[in-house]
Amino acid sequence: MKSQMPRIASAFLAAAVAAAASAAPSLDTAKVDQLTGLKGALNKKEGVYKVSLPRADLKITVDNWQMPPFMGLTSWAAFQPGMKNNAMVMGDLVLMQDEVNPVMSAALDNGLEVTALHNHFLFDEPKVYFMHIGGEGSVEQLATGVRHAFDKVKEIRAGSPQPATSFAVGALPTESSISPKPLETILGVTGQTNSGMFKAVFGRTAKMPCGCEAGKEMGVNTWAAFAGADDNALVDGDFAMTEDELQTVLKTLRAGGVNIVAIHNHMTGETPRYIFLHYWGRGPAASLARSLKKALDAQHRP
Repeated sequence: MKSQMPRIASAFLAAAVAAAASAAPSLDTAKVDQLTGLKGALNKKEGVYKVSLPRADLKITVDNWQMPPFMGLTSWAAFQPGMKNNAMVMGDLVLMQDEVNPVMSAALDNGLEVTALHNHFLFDEPKVYFMHIGGEGSVEQLATGVRHAFDKVKEIRAGSPQPATSFAVGALPTESSISPKPLETILGVTGQTNSGMFKAVFGRTAKMPCGCEAGKEMGVNTWAAFAGADDNALVDGDFAMTEDELQTVLKTLRAGGVNIVAIHNHMTGETPRYIFLHYWGRGPAASLARSLKKALDAQHRP
């Protein structure tokens, strides 16, 4: 009797796995095609359906070599069934600099998450950015979000076939003359000044793998630096966010007209895990400060 027990247990486990697989929700691939406007391909082994869009609309060189889309210049979104009669999507969008923020807003406004923004190459011309997206929900929601992101790229390139080389918002004054007090009042912190510029820093803490605690001066911080004039300023800086704060901070900054230029990690193995977001904004200094304060207030900062 004992010798049969392992076989009975194995048979029972196999039957349970088969039953679970048959009960798992299936993915409506025809709807993915319809809503994204692309013809996808199914990987039966992984149960993943992927739509792709090569960036064949531009000539892109890397280290003076014209790179075919096959070598890593193809936008894609991969769908698979979720665990609760829904779906999940992950993808990577190949974007020019003037496409990044409009496409990010299109994705965020239509139910997708943005999880990373960075470069893959050096000496690329025009400069290429890669924006990673994700999300969970219905096929309709996710596929429609992907379609909005792809359509935004087409809209931008239809208006200007060649990528822009600047934000085109006008020149800054030669010398900076930022008034620090109004910004300190808005941001609720005493800042630093240097040659008419202003900088504010907000510290956070993380426990490193060695057991040490790292804080503001070790680089675990959010900061904002202002230059120009009070009515014609720029702000650049860095947000330190926990993973569950990222989407809210992104949406808040984009709603305030602040451009996102990178999303990545600065450390490994820290607790809690921090994501860092680099940004660039133009406009009146007080308006920029208010946009940043809204994003700061949206965080669960200690």
